[in-house]
Amino acid sequence: MGAQTVVADVADELARRVAAGEYTPGDLMPSVRQVAEEFAMNRATAQLILGRLESHGFVEAHRGKGFTIRDVREEGGVEVYRRLFRLSLPRPEVAVEMFRDIVTMQRQIVMDALLAYTAAPHGVERAVLERSIDELETLARQLNPDLPAILAGELALVRTLLSALGHSMQRAVLNSIGEMILEVPTAVEAYYAVGPDLHVLMWRALAAVWDSDGGPSDAQVALFEDLFGMFHERVVAHFDEEVVGGAETATAATA
Repeated sequence: MGAQTVVADVADELARRVAAGEYTPGDLMPSVRQVAEEFAMNRATAQLILGRLESHGFVEAHRGKGFTIRDVREEGGVEVYRRLFRLSLPRPEVAVEMFRDIVTMQRQIVMDALLAYTAAPHGVERAVLERSIDELETLARQLNPDLPAILAGELALVRTLLSALGHSMQRAVLNSIGEMILEVPTAVEAYYAVGPDLHVLMWRALAAVWDSDGGPSDAQVALFEDLFGMFHERVVAHFDEEVVGGAETATAATA
């Protein structure tokens, strides 16, 4: 195992302890010496690990005192949340709560972008959108669809619309949300719980609205909102089933 792998693995373990509340916010993190002794490594490597935790936002360095533990759930930014989500999988109740938050934020950004663009389609050539949707359909029709590739394609499509609308902040947040989901295979699988084909059908329906002269009717807008709501409930429910089932299997295996 390489030195970088050791640093990453031990940093993840210590971050997991912070995320799980095994270390109390405000308390001192184990010292360089203690980390080196626990994980059988030299102090230089232990120092690198604690430095990584600081750069990731899990601890704060205080000269002459060491590293104190941050309240990452209250004070952490998007990147901290991203790591917390990945590390939370062994605790299903926390993982599901975080995934619901992620999906809710993603749903709001995407829905707002689609409605804003549908109200006044502009800035993107129709052929570009059509080609992107065709690529999604090709991926979705494969015998074993590459779900991460489909998700990346959908995110790229939404980013195109956000760029056309001038919504740079929403685009940045969407990028982070996409990374959070793509890093966790169970989350990607859950995202397509209703099947990738239905995602393509949604994009086709939106493209038809963009082609129309009058824009969406109130009934169409309400329908899209209802579909998004039901879709995301299915996504969260599927994630819940997979994470809880995985945790129960792991517990049974170690019993």
